[in-house]
Amino acid sequence: MKVTCPAPINKYDTVTLAHGGGGKLSDRLIHDLFIRELGNAWLNKAHDGAVLEMNGKIAFSTDSFVVNPLFFPGGNIGDLAVNGTVNDLVCCGAIPEFLSLGLIIEEGLKMDDLRRIILTIKNAAINAKVKIVTGDTKVVEKGKGDKIFINTSGVGTIPEGIFISPERCSPGDAVIITGNIADHGISILSSREGLSFESTIKSDTAPLNGLAEILYQVTKDVHVLRDPTRGGVASALNEISKSSGYGILLEEKMISVSDQVKGACEIMGFDPLYIANEGKLLIILPEKHARDVLRAIRRHPLGKDASIIGRVNEGPPVVKIITLVGSTRIVDMISGEQLPRIC
Repeated sequence: MKVTCPAPINKYDTVTLAHGGGGKLSDRLIHDLFIRELGNAWLNKAHDGAVLEMNGKIAFSTDSFVVNPLFFPGGNIGDLAVNGTVNDLVCCGAIPEFLSLGLIIEEGLKMDDLRRIILTIKNAAINAKVKIVTGDTKVVEKGKGDKIFINTSGVGTIPEGIFISPERCSPGDAVIITGNIADHGISILSSREGLSFESTIKSDTAPLNGLAEILYQVTKDVHVLRDPTRGGVASALNEISKSSGYGILLEEKMISVSDQVKGACEIMGFDPLYIANEGKLLIILPEKHARDVLRAIRRHPLGKDASIIGRVNEGPPVVKIITLVGSTRIVDMISGEQLPRIC
């Protein structure tokens, strides 16, 4: 993959799709505009949510969902919206408790589709053990909203003794992924483009709080949690490496990709490391706990294919990978947009 350096944010006259793709342009937009103009002690951490002190530690997060198509194998925009915010809270070390629900609905959306989405949201909230406690609905003219956009914000409490932050990533830490990567992005693409494979590729959208609960039963000495959504595992680890100032070395042979997804990526020229996931957790913690954690989370359905995929090192903040043939290459953050409208 050819690596190019995007122009500074002030060189763009308009916002492009790549500014929302989770790669270098997204990173520039967030840091050169949003954080530069709105920055404070909480926002500057560029975490999945804000950890706040309000009669104890809480986490607060928000996310917006604009997936196309609305319905795809393994889920729809409804459970994506619930699980996405639940998982952002989990990655702050929190127990998710309450969500808000904001809907921007385009005139002409089929009422049956809206009902189906709302029922999915209901079931996803029950499954994730969270309550939807407030919300807002707006309807815009036909052609102004692309069917439906959803925003969910969430609040959760952080138990005593848990401190999750990308800045805690330390040399000697192990990097764990809880299962096969790239399922969600390829599911969306195959649905959008009408592609068919020998078996249906399903999105992995799922709430990760049950998996985190098992993790903390083994140890609370966890440094970083991250759900590798837009930009995939590659972008998530680059962000963590940049925040901590340390390097990360991955082993390609330890990164699991299903045969169907691998075949689809080969056909379409995609690298699975850059494809979005919606039900996987990156866990970075001291090496001494890694094996015990791996055994524990493999007993959970969402962690049965978990593996240790790399280590943190003293090197400069660069992510590298040892390939299947034994060579080493840099895994940079993607410059632009691979798959628009995936979450």
